[in-house]
Amino acid sequence: MNTAGVPGLPGFPGGTAVSGLRVYDWEAADGLCGGSPHLHTVSTEAYVVTGGTGQVHTISMAGAAEHELAAGSLLWFSPGTVHRLVNSHQLTLNVIMSNAGLPEAGDAVLTFPRAILADPDKYAQHAVLPRDADEAVVAAAARRRRDLAMEGYAELHTSVLREGPDALAAFHRAAAVLVRPRVERWKKIWSETVRSQVDATEQALEDLADGSARPLAGAAVATAGRRPGEGYGMCGRLTTWDDSRVV
Repeated sequence: MNTAGVPGLPGFPGGTAVSGLRVYDWEAADGLCGGSPHLHTVSTEAYVVTGGTGQVHTISMAGAAEHELAAGSLLWFSPGTVHRLVNSHQLTLNVIMSNAGLPEAGDAVLTFPRAILADPDKYAQHAVLPRDADEAVVAAAARRRRDLAMEGYAELHTSVLREGPDALAAFHRAAAVLVRPRVERWKKIWSETVRSQVDATEQALEDLADGSARPLAGAAVATAGRRPGEGYGMCGRLTTWDDSRVV
């Protein structure tokens, strides 16, 4: 979600993005229901659980782990952490992402099998959902994408258990190669969103240090309504808001 400022209205706090998520209840090959395993290359992600129960399975440099989720849970993880949401019973949560605009611009890399990760064209073919298609068509494509990511996740999980952090580091290298062509565009998005808010805060601190109330002159309130319907994300059905600064 783009946090670029609109004259007279505040940007969403901290260059972050927020969305609602109902985790997929589709059963995977291992008998568990949930979303598509993936990582983010530059953005930190946080979950604030609003209902239901489940888990998030992670692979980090500390190894593989499973974290219980229930209403009131708060969990977050850094870039490079492979994560898979598991829906035990009607798991819903709010997702908060750093670097608003970058996750939407391709910051995530799915855990597809190695042969697909090594081919950018094949990766794109399997990663992108159809546009302007019937909901049933999009849902089926999202489920196929999840199942393919689960194939690669099983490979990666086994490799990490056998080889340790070196296996995850190899996946990191493959992810970096895939996203490299997008980085120049990301720099522009980041400069217009996150950096602009950081610069504004720095200027406000300088003004306040000089005894000036100038930073307070822009006092304003912004609101956003929920968009009707839900989209299909990597981990579940997404709820977004109708203000482009929020997502």
